[in-house]
Amino acid sequence: MEWNLRRMESELRQINPDLLQPSKSFKKPSAGTVTLNVGGFLYAAHRSTLARHQGSMLEELASGKKPVQHSDSMGNPFIDRDGPVFRHVLNFLRTGELQLPDDFREGGLLRREAAFYRLDALAAAVADWEAQRTLRREPAFLEVTDSHERSQGLKVYCSDPGFIDKVKGRLVQISKSRLDGFPEEFEVSSNVIQFRHFVKSEPGSRLVLKQDSTFLCTLESLKLETVMLALRSDFKLITSLDSSKGSVVVAEALHFVK
Repeated sequence: MEWNLRRMESELRQINPDLLQPSKSFKKPSAGTVTLNVGGFLYAAHRSTLARHQGSMLEELASGKKPVQHSDSMGNPFIDRDGPVFRHVLNFLRTGELQLPDDFREGGLLRREAAFYRLDALAAAVADWEAQRTLRREPAFLEVTDSHERSQGLKVYCSDPGFIDKVKGRLVQISKSRLDGFPEEFEVSSNVIQFRHFVKSEPGSRLVLKQDSTFLCTLESLKLETVMLALRSDFKLITSLDSSKGSVVVAEALHFVK
């Protein structure tokens, strides 16, 4: 048996001497990168990424301020924390933003992990994300009313101030030289846009859309624009429309929920 092994080894060397040598393509990890074993999951990152937040546990680990207390069998620093959720910690360090999937359900766990790693910015971002998620869970109501008497003009009410901001962002008055102001013809609060007078189509009182400075907006166009913004924002129309009356812009009241 021993002779056969020596013979096979000799034949292999004749065919390809590299087969019995360590792989020449193997490269040692760069000194600029760190591989961490977090709860059995391996993550590789640049040292500068881990050291992005001064005073954090990961910054101390990457900079050598804190000695490695535990290592795995491969010599990687081992952190006995939740492995899967660490990817969100690492992505936050890389981008500076908290980007979580829509179906993420472990906000409390991620907040505790942020506290463990002493990442105050991440903990604050998770708290904001949880607050926004709670707000999104509450049904939002949108009402677009047009009496057609032209004394009240068009009124847009929404329980979600963010949608009102979207409508405001689309309106710019042509006659104003400052494009960052809101036209005086509108009375605006956090939840309501009330057109004080009917916006006529004569020069000087026309409105345009920011994304298309060639589009002259009448009251009907603004109403249609609001409806399109609502649909793109996942609002659902709950008003029954009378098809015999033509376009949606002739309806006196439109109601949406999200």
